[in-house]
Parts: sequence; structure tokens; C-alpha cells
Amino acid sequence: MSINSLTDKKTNKSCLLVFRNRRDNDFVNTTEILNVMSGFGYFFDNVSFSAYNDSEEIVRAIKEGKENYANIVICCPKDMEGAVKKFVGTLYGKPFDELGVLKAGVESVFLLYTDKENKLQFKDVKRVLDAKYGVKYENACIKAVGAPASKINAAIKAAKSVSTELDFNVIEKYGDVRIDVIYTNKTSKMTLDEATRAIVGILNEYIYAIEDISLTQRLFQLLKLRRMSMSVAESFTGGGLSKSLVEVPGISSVFYEGLNTYSNEAKIKRLGVQEITLKQYGAVSPQTAYEMAEGLLNTGKCDISIATTGIAGPNSDNTKKPVGLSYIAIGSRDTVSVYKYNLKGDRENITRTAINLALFLAFKTLK
Repeated sequence: MSINSLTDKKTNKSCLLVFRNRRDNDFVNTTEILNVMSGFGYFFDNVSFSAYNDSEEIVRAIKEGKENYANIVICCPKDMEGAVKKFVGTLYGKPFDELGVLKAGVESVFLLYTDKENKLQFKDVKRVLDAKYGVKYENACIKAVGAPASKINAAIKAAKSVSTELDFNVIEKYGDVRIDVIYTNKTSKMTLDEATRAIVGILNEYIYAIEDISLTQRLFQLLKLRRMSMSVAESFTGGGLSKSLVEVPGISSVFYEGLNTYSNEAKIKRLGVQEITLKQYGAVSPQTAYEMAEGLLNTGKCDISIATTGIAGPNSDNTKKPVGLSYIAIGSRDTVSVYKYNLKGDRENITRTAINLALFLAFKTLK
């Protein structure tokens, strides 16, 4: 916890106890809890995993939690509810309330389920902790794409120099970065604004929003504002770009079409890519990406186009081009620009990162 005024060795410490199938390596729930709570200004000093069928290990984890931490979040399957509530309630001498919160003096325990909908929401946990410590945490959100780690670190360092009362939380997924500037109701607006400016000043070329909004929503806003329509032609992203767009309500007003032109034949027949281009340069080339984006503009009713072509892996194609080589073309009525990337990671990481980069490049073109 970011509470410096409390001196007791456990008063400002928190832990997350996860009870799960030993063979289950899905950490989605855990990651979500860590990300959301840190965004609220509350950080875990320890995260512990125990097998849900090992009662001795679970008992030990809970007892150690009570001994060393003032706040415990327990994450477990719904069918463990009765046993966990009984044991924890006896240990603390207090029952859980209907939401799944136990309060015993300065100690708090929160119960979340991994496989069922929770009555207890993250905002409820925040509310309890805010009241407990007499501090209300808020966050200012900055969203960016493709920012190098070195620049993110430099931006955070610059913002930290503004004030020691601020905390920062950075979450990156497939190149899409969320930076939370965490402050309290005691933080002045001048301090917050100065810290935000420090981050924006370093990351400006990568930023698409200074609010909590998705990249696709931001692009949708700009398309509506410009009264423009967009089409996409995908090869190695396999329809993922179109899928991310149609998840935005109302996108039909600005999204004309999405083509998954995976084969060379499809690129030729549907987009007008020249056969000579494919033979001479290959499907994964700036020339092909250019003609794909140009083909959308020539044959469709769109003002801006996106085309993707690349090698997602796990193996390269017969041209010996490296896995991760990607070309993204953004076309407008004035010009077509092609961007080259050498992406890293597995097939999913490469394709999903390319999708975010493509959306961001379209945003920058419109901006």
C-alpha cells in the first residue's frame, strides 16, 4: 500500500493469495487483480499461489497472511467458498459480509472467485481501503502505442521528479501501453498537471489519448469527426484487425469493409495487386503492402485504408525472410505510406502487436 503515515510493520502491507488447480497455468484473473488494484493506488507486497486441493498449504498461506499483512485478497474457485469463509472467519473472529468482505480491526480480507461472477467488485475493495486509510486514490490515464521501454522509463523518471507523493503504474500488452498517474485527494492539480506534462513531453509521438479509452474507440471518434470511412485488407493478421474494429458499437457508420486476402490469388483478384509485384518482391514486401492499400482506395468507398502483410511464424516462408517481418500500409486520397517492423515473440504476440500498430498508424494519419 502507498500509505506512509502508518508505521506498524503490517498495517500498510497487502498480499494476494491464489488457490488454483496446480496444473492450471492461466494467470488471467491474477493479472487482472494486480493491474486493476495497482491502477487504484493499492499494490501487493506479496503474491502467493497454492493448490486448491492442498488443505495444509492453504491453511499455512492464510495463517502467514494474517500474521504479516493487514489486507488479504483471496482468489479461489466458487466451490471453496464455504470452507474458506469458515476457516478465515474462525481465524479472525469475524464473519464475511454479503459482498465477501471481512473486517477485523485494522485487518481486512476480501474474497473473489475465479470461475463465477463476483458480487464483490474491485471498486468495492477500493472503497473499503480508501475509508480504512482515510485517503482517496484517483488516477490520470495516458495511453500510447509502440513506445520503447527506455522512453517509458525516462518519462516515468521525469514525472517522479515532480513529486514524491505520486505513484505510477504501467501496463503493456501487445505494444499498447497504459500509464496511470496515481494521486490522492490531497494532491494539487498543479502537481498532477506537471507530472502529466512530463510524461507527454517525452512520449508525445506515441500517445493517442490522455484518458481511459481504447485505441479502436479513439480511432472511431476521429473517423466520425473527419466524416471519413475506412477499409482494411489483411494478410498475416488474419481478420484480427477487422474484429477489433467491429467490437466498437456504432463502427458501421465509418467502417466500409474488411478483407482477409490471405492468399496471393486473393490479393490479385480482390485488391488489384500486380502479379509481377508478387513474383518480384513477394507477398511480404513494402510494394505489396502499398498496392493492397491502394487497391482498397481504388475499388471501395473509403477515405482511408489499412493493409497488413508479414510473417507471423512460427516458421518463415520460403523466401528466407525473418519471422516477425511486417509491413503496414496506410492509404489516404493523397498518398500511401508503408511502415516496416521487425516484431518479436510468438505468433499471437506478432499479429496482435501488428494490429495495434496498424490502428495507431491510422490514428496518426487522421490526426
